[in-house]
Amino acid sequence: MALAMTTRAPPRILAIAGSDSSGGAGIQADLKTIAMLGGYGMTAITAVTAQNTVGVQAIAPIAGDMVAEQIASCVADIGVDAVKIGMLHDADIIGHVARALVGVKAPIVLDPVMIATSGAALIDPAAIALLREALFPRATLITPNLPELGHLVGRSLETSAQMVEAAEELSRMTGAAVLAKGGHTSDARIIDVLYLPGSMAGEAQALHFEHARIDTPHTHGTGCTLSSAIATLLGHGQRLEHAVRLARHFVIRAIEAAPGFGAGNGPLGHHAVRRRD
Repeated sequence: MALAMTTRAPPRILAIAGSDSSGGAGIQADLKTIAMLGGYGMTAITAVTAQNTVGVQAIAPIAGDMVAEQIASCVADIGVDAVKIGMLHDADIIGHVARALVGVKAPIVLDPVMIATSGAALIDPAAIALLREALFPRATLITPNLPELGHLVGRSLETSAQMVEAAEELSRMTGAAVLAKGGHTSDARIIDVLYLPGSMAGEAQALHFEHARIDTPHTHGTGCTLSSAIATLLGHGQRLEHAVRLARHFVIRAIEAAPGFGAGNGPLGHHAVRRRD
């Protein structure tokens, strides 16, 4: 996959997310993606999980002040060109992350990780209100899947038309761009919608991206991979629309290259994308 890089040094990408012991999602997927797309990855780990392709067996959140210290260490010394935020387990972590990012002048891609592919809850429900208040307004882009988007706007979503309306509503509420991921719709093709508010695009617009569904169970970590890919590409200086287009291409190739590990929803083949392309 050919990318037009705008900087000689690799962009510095800070991934704030949980650790996936099986390597398919979370910080592990973030670092693989950042490296494959030519970025320099740094981390602030928010939780340690025991999980694999069939489920999440245990979650141990990291204290909020420790998460903030990780962020501060990276920002103060290395610097940051883009931030990806994934799993934030509770209100303590969310509050500390929000305060730690004050003054960081870099695009923020926020993946509102609430529920694992297996159905396990990954965030304390009481923390969602603080997530809306403290971090959504700071984000450049929010990347909910259909169940997450439905939860955030308070209604069930099933079609792409409903998804567009909900993405516009969430964007108006937050001021951020919204990439609504349509993998859970009933449509024959995967349709993702990027809603750009007028402050970013001159006038508000909804851009559609689509591709054929890939018949595979091996999609563990697709959301993490997509959001960290977008953040890395923004760190390279790509426009948001182009970053989304290239990141989707990367994810599709990684799904196609999945190694087939595990008895459930297996990991993607991040390592094979550059070689195959």
